[in-house]
Amino acid sequence: MSGLYLHIPFCKQACSYCDFYFVTRQEYKQDFVDELIREIQSRKDSRFTIDPIQTIYFGGGTPSLLTPSQVEAIMTAIDEVFDLQAEEITLEMNPDDVTREFLSGVKSAGVNRASMGVQSFDTDLLNFMHRAHNSEEALRCLELLQSSDFNVFTVDLIYGNPGQSLDLLEKDIDTILQFDPPHISAYSLTVEPQTRLGKQVKLGRIIPPEDDTVALHFDLVINKLEEAGIMQYEVSNYAKLGKEAVHNSNYWSHVNYLGLGPGAHSFWWDEDLSSAQRWSNKPDLRSYLKSDWEQPFEAEFLDIHDLAEERLMLGLRTRTGVSIDELKNRYQYSFNPDQLQHLKHLEYDEKAILNENIQLTKKGLKIADAILLDILTK
Repeated sequence: MSGLYLHIPFCKQACSYCDFYFVTRQEYKQDFVDELIREIQSRKDSRFTIDPIQTIYFGGGTPSLLTPSQVEAIMTAIDEVFDLQAEEITLEMNPDDVTREFLSGVKSAGVNRASMGVQSFDTDLLNFMHRAHNSEEALRCLELLQSSDFNVFTVDLIYGNPGQSLDLLEKDIDTILQFDPPHISAYSLTVEPQTRLGKQVKLGRIIPPEDDTVALHFDLVINKLEEAGIMQYEVSNYAKLGKEAVHNSNYWSHVNYLGLGPGAHSFWWDEDLSSAQRWSNKPDLRSYLKSDWEQPFEAEFLDIHDLAEERLMLGLRTRTGVSIDELKNRYQYSFNPDQLQHLKHLEYDEKAILNENIQLTKKGLKIADAILLDILTK
């Protein structure tokens, strides 16, 4: 099985923290859809159509700026080119775009999972993030989602914001839980250098919270969601049993995926499974509309050692961890004595569990990036 990622590059405005490729001019939307369909059709009878498609993800940007008929046209093109056996088709949405008619339209087009970018309900925080929606729109769209035919949806939340208190975060979590979401993605605010936020931090106009404060936010998110039966299954992702995101889980398991649209990334194993390639389309809409997707913008060859370290890194961010046998048999990777000693220390410190799998505990997932760096540099 494999997955498709479709990058829809349009946004109403630039969020202060976002470093994904986007444009704020809307007049090329139909031209983009036409070009995306041409890119989809170009893959017909290629190596990318051998595997059945298990998941499709409309990301961005803001995919909810497309009309349901545009989404349907894209889905029709996919169905004509690929062996579509999709278990999960996700479309990212912003609250200010959502109406009952929109939800019904994209559901009829084949979308069966909605990803709602709420981030917060607090007016000051939404203004700080430079979000296009307000608190009332977020509440209204969640009411619409809860009463719609979407029985699987996810809500995004951002914590670790400057000036965000634990009380304010708890209020956001409690508000989300009123709508009984099957899945929540909760991200710690990340300062990327080229973003508006990154430039403000560099100039000293904004001071990010201390690590200890962010850690308290992380603990609050885990504990509040766990009490509601929404369990952490990856560092930033929480779900009720059986409602975990299939598409993202496949990323972490090294399943093939093909990215379409400007700035989209792809990952594909070579036929003998001894290496893989990762590449992207150029993040430029004007170039994309001239069919520049015919040549990869950035291509990276990954040998089996690169893949092993990446699989370890991705797997240890999840609650299930990574199988020692899988590392050995599929990736030809074994831990050296220093790594084994370090893993034993992690187990002693109750940060990891060692059996057939290597798993980080709740305590370990809290500092997963630091643990991974320590393991890989031993």
